[in-house]
Order: sequence, then structure tokens, then C-alpha cells
Amino acid sequence: MSAIYNFCAGPAMLPQAVMQKAQQELIDWNGLGVSVMEISHRSKEFIALTEQAEVTLRQLMNIPQNYHVLFMHGGGRAQFSNVVNNFLGDNGRALYLVSGQWSSAAVSEAIKLAGEAQIDSLNIVENVNGLNQVNLPDLHAIDKDYRYVHYCSNETVDGIEIFEELDSPWPVVADLSSTIMSHEIDVSKYGLIYAGAQKNIGPSGLSIVIVRDDMLKLPSLPQSSVMDYRVAVEHGSMFNTPPTFAWYLASEVFAWLTANGGVSAMADVNQQKAALLYDCIDSNPFYKNGVAPHNRSRMNVTFQLVNDTLDGEFLKQAEQAGLVALKGHRIVGGMRASIYNAMPLAGVQKLVDFMNQFAQQHA
Repeated sequence: MSAIYNFCAGPAMLPQAVMQKAQQELIDWNGLGVSVMEISHRSKEFIALTEQAEVTLRQLMNIPQNYHVLFMHGGGRAQFSNVVNNFLGDNGRALYLVSGQWSSAAVSEAIKLAGEAQIDSLNIVENVNGLNQVNLPDLHAIDKDYRYVHYCSNETVDGIEIFEELDSPWPVVADLSSTIMSHEIDVSKYGLIYAGAQKNIGPSGLSIVIVRDDMLKLPSLPQSSVMDYRVAVEHGSMFNTPPTFAWYLASEVFAWLTANGGVSAMADVNQQKAALLYDCIDSNPFYKNGVAPHNRSRMNVTFQLVNDTLDGEFLKQAEQAGLVALKGHRIVGGMRASIYNAMPLAGVQKLVDFMNQFAQQHA
């Protein structure tokens, strides 16, 4: 059987080596004769797993010692509310930069919890000559005081990525759900980073939070203890039973990343994959992309067929060729190829070969 390549935006494909190891260990983990899903999260064996996972993640991202690493319940949407509840208090204000569907959703959640008086938002995407591009504002020129500024580094629906790190007079809170460990960043430039696991880390149901010490001194709103960052720090992310199997798989993904050269090596491959796919789109009049080149996502490549009546046939033939989950998000339509860390270069090459053949077939 030929290889199947899964381009799903999330839950996304995991590294094949990780899945094979998990399969082998499913009913006998660590020589215990039981699954990692079946042991206590407070057992010495599982505690050792969590400690090693944090050490490896800190090494991969070069996380400074004045940052806490938390393994939290839920995905990115859970952190939309957690950020507000943990940092805004009764009188705090926050600025949200809007670049697409996910940053817009974060604003809606923030307003629902804190009210419009405490949340300002700023649209940072404009259409120039038919292409969407990000124009980051001069935050130092804004004469207001905010507890934090929030942005999403990569809009998975819109195919828009922000590669610059914000120059901000206030702490930066970043949703890196779809870009975490896809390229190197300077963690010290952020007050808090969060990421849903189901793209570059592991299965859904888990999120990673990397929070600087001083952020935890900000006044909070009343909230559930399960989602309180201070409680999570105090209890080592185990105030209650965590998603243990997701944590286990995340630890294996971290080990896989380390064994394959770390984040810098992933960045090189991700650049190659994206360049290969965008070159195919740009060089073939059969396809088009609506994002300015300097903001084209390396994780979620969106594109359309010029003749959209062929969309159904494209998806049908792609699936027959072993290229699955290429349908674009229902809001924007077209196609979307999500090429996170686990997607090998061979998968993108196979997609490009198929796209060229399909265009020739229907020219």
C-alpha cells in the first residue's frame, strides 16, 4: 500500500515513529505490564515522564528559568478565557491584534468575560492589490496602558502567518498553537505563550502554557481552580488528573524532535516544504493564493482552483492518491494543506506532483 499523507489542520498527523512506538507500548508501557493510560498520574513512573517532558521542551525552546511550563486541560480556546481570567482582574485592560479567524475568536471570548470596556481590538490585516497582508502597528505610539497585548502568530483558516516578534511596551501574550517549535523564537520576548497540542505537539485535549514569573503577580478574576495558572504552578500541572495519554504522546514528540535535530532543523525542513508548495501554486495558472508572500503561512498553505467547479473532483482524486484532508475551512473554501512538523518533505512532493498532474489533466 502506498503512503497516506494527512494534511488535516488539526487534530493533525503525528510523527510516524512516535505513533509506532505508542502502538508498541500501548498495553505494556515502561515494562509495567499496563498502559500509560492506566497508571496513576502521581506514580513515580509517570512523574518521571512529566519531568523529562518539561526538561526536553525547555531545551528545545531554550526557555529561561524565570518561566513556568504548564501542561493544561483543553486547547487554544480554553486559553482564550484563561488568559483573561488570570491577568485582567476587575480593572485591567488588554489589546488584541486581529489577523484572522482565531485572533477574532479570542477577542469575542475576552469581551464575553471582561466586557467591552476592558478589551480593545485592532485589525492588522489589509488587502493590497488583491492580497492579504499584515501591517503591525507601532505599539509604542499608542497612548494607553494595557496589562498585555495578545496576538495569534498563525491563522490556520486564513493561511496568514506573522513571522516578526512584537515590539511591545506591554507583556506579549501569544497564541502559538500552530507554529510552536516550527521555527526558533526568543521566549524571553513573551509574557505568556500558549499552544493547543493538536498541531505540532500531540493529540487534542492538552495545551502547553509557558508563563513568565511576573505575569502571575497580576490580579485575576474569579475562575475555576483547574484553569488557574497559579494553582497549576503550585501543583505541577496536577491539581486534578491531567490528560495523561496526551502528555505521554507530547513527551514522545519532544524526544522525536530532539532526535531529529531540534527546532532549527524543523525550521529548515518547514521552509523547504512551504517553498515547494507555494512555487507550485505560483507557477501554475490553474491555482491561486490570496496572501502576500511575506505573510504566507508555512504551516497552513491555503489555495484555490481558478475553476472552482473542479474542487470536488480535485479532492476526490487527491484522496484516491493518498492525499487526505485537503478541503479548505468552510469559512474560506478552496483547499488547505497543513504541513506541520510531522509532515515529511516527501508528502509535500507527492502533493505537488499530484497538483501538476491534475492541472495538466484539466487544462
